[in-house]
Amino acid sequence: MTVIQGNGFVAEIIRSSKRKTSAIKIQKGKVFVIVPERLSRAVIESLVTEKTRWIKEKLAIQKEIIAIKPKEFISGEAFSCLDKSHPLKIESGLYPAIKLHQDELVVSVRDKAADNAQAIKQLLIKWFKQQAESALRDKTEHYSRMIGVNASSVTIKSFKARWGSCSVTAGIQYNWKIIIAPDRIVNYVVIHELCHILHHNHSPAFWKAVERYCHDYRDCGAWLKSNGARLDI
Repeated sequence: MTVIQGNGFVAEIIRSSKRKTSAIKIQKGKVFVIVPERLSRAVIESLVTEKTRWIKEKLAIQKEIIAIKPKEFISGEAFSCLDKSHPLKIESGLYPAIKLHQDELVVSVRDKAADNAQAIKQLLIKWFKQQAESALRDKTEHYSRMIGVNASSVTIKSFKARWGSCSVTAGIQYNWKIIIAPDRIVNYVVIHELCHILHHNHSPAFWKAVERYCHDYRDCGAWLKSNGARLDI
């Protein structure tokens, strides 16, 4: 194994006869530099130095993901939705169900003594998706009028690595998990995607449009980078 000592990390070099370009991958807290077979070590070291800030940011995010305590799905555990924290309350019932009552997420299960973690998780996901459907449609309509654009459709999806998307035909898709974030972050994502109807890129003109309707968009983007991994059930 050939490695390079970076600034606060070690990068493993993987040479490949099939590659024509270089790439850096961060997996499970480890750094891999995949390069063409004959690329010199000096060039590889230069690449790692150039990408040091990016590498350290990715490593910090992955470290945070590893440190996140898994949900237990027990009474008293809190779940956030648009600036509100809802404690979980588990009750016995004739059939699995979930409802919001006096800010508590009340989940009914047939047998409280059994291991209901997966069933409760699925009920919570269903509830959060319903909240996302309602809130994101309302917010899209509100900001569409403000920005002066029209979304051809609004769809709630499950994405692994993004919070929203806008097609060339103005179809908006949102990751339902964004509803777990604070309200201002959700607003930022909605504004971001709607501004793509005006500019289908990340040009200076696009960011100027975003800033017009979300003055702290930089802070919102930074918040998502730092906390996005926590937005899960």
